[in-house]
Amino acid sequence: MMYADLIDQEDLLGQLKSLGFQVPSGATAEQACECAVRGLDDARAYELRKMVKDMYTSSATILPAVRQAIDRQLLPALAEYQQSPRT
Repeated sequence: MMYADLIDQEDLLGQLKSLGFQVPSGATAEQACECAVRGLDDARAYELRKMVKDMYTSSATILPAVRQAIDRQLLPALAEYQQSPRT
């Protein structure tokens, strides 16, 4: 029997929590990503970028709901943060 490496909603929540983001248990992937991008700063943006890069370049399959949440929430927020002037 063959098992594929999958990144599901629970994996996403676990990764975000391990990075120190406050994500409520039982949150959907979309809700978790919304929580992660609140109050972005340089350190949080760096960690999120690294997490997304690691997920997207791994051999694991990202389930559609997780990929959609990342594409809709994390990537646009990170792009906007990167372009915003910081004092």
